[in-house]
Amino acid sequence: MSALSEESSPGSHDSFWMPGKHVRTVRRTNDIYRACDLVVACFQERARVERHYAQQLSQWSSKWKPQVDASPLYGSLLRAWQCFLTSAERLSDLHSSICRSLVSEDGDRVKTWQKETFHKKMCGGFRESQDLEIGFAQAQKPWVKRLKKLEKACYTYHKACGKEQAAHKRAAHAQGNPDVPIEKQKRAQEESELASEQVHKARAHYEKVLEEVTRYTPRYMEEMESIFDQSQEDERKRISFLKQAFLAIYRHLNITDNESVKAVYSELHHTIMSINEQDDLRWWRSTHGPDMATHWPRFQEWNPEPQLETQAEEDRSRTTQQRSVMIGGVRVRALFDFLGQEPDELSFKAGEEFLKIEDEDEQGWCKGVMESGREGFYPANYVELIQ
Repeated sequence: MSALSEESSPGSHDSFWMPGKHVRTVRRTNDIYRACDLVVACFQERARVERHYAQQLSQWSSKWKPQVDASPLYGSLLRAWQCFLTSAERLSDLHSSICRSLVSEDGDRVKTWQKETFHKKMCGGFRESQDLEIGFAQAQKPWVKRLKKLEKACYTYHKACGKEQAAHKRAAHAQGNPDVPIEKQKRAQEESELASEQVHKARAHYEKVLEEVTRYTPRYMEEMESIFDQSQEDERKRISFLKQAFLAIYRHLNITDNESVKAVYSELHHTIMSINEQDDLRWWRSTHGPDMATHWPRFQEWNPEPQLETQAEEDRSRTTQQRSVMIGGVRVRALFDFLGQEPDELSFKAGEEFLKIEDEDEQGWCKGVMESGREGFYPANYVELIQ
């Protein structure tokens, strides 16, 4: 009876146990389906943000690459600046992959789960909601019938009490009043007694119906809780799925744990820390300073026969004549990157090793052969001998 007493307290009419209030639990199925639509829409928009950011990174890198390559910086300082641009390209690829994951993996996973979990009805709504509604309605039907009977008995009892009170007042007013005839006083007294009998009967009926409701309450609560527990289990599975979906989205968005991102910034940090002012100054001295190869003035014999070769061909011929060929070659390591400008010039990266097969000429050029077998010329001050 305590449960019913609690339900009769102020504010209890909105309780789950009251007729029709289970609809909030039933509606939860539709709500979670709509929430899934919102989740998909939310992270599809985040995917567009990732794609736009990836495009901006790529555009930024492409815009600045030619300007950086042609900038006044040189050596390790230039390589560090260029590394920022290559890092942006790699991050652009990463954010593009995040965009694809959010759409094709996470979004599709939620949509597929919706389709498998929620079964739409022809007339709208979902079969799962209908099953819950039917279960709750069947459990509440006997309870509602008894509750209406109880409310009617309560109303009858309270009405009888009101009539009794009015009859008592009329009888008390007529009793001993000389202005009221004796017969009228008797009738008032009889009505008062009859009203008391009606109150007694109404109260007995009310208490009987209340006892029936009280006896049925445990069964009603058991049946309602059984349906409710079923809805709770369904909701638990839905929450568990969305938790896993959110974790998958988190793993895709959490680039702080992404090994490729760590590699990008690790390489960028290493390149910055590799900036060496002494190496850069040494390169400048040998390339544009006092250590440059120079054609100092010297006496030249007069040659009466005209030379048909161009000056460049003369220089190259002279270089070839003055170059001493090394048998087997000497192994050298590149100190700086070099990009050949002519077909007969080599190209290599700093740290790359190959063979020097001819000594330096007057213009500061050596001849070498790469691992691939390609032969060509390169600046002598761009390499060092490997001891």
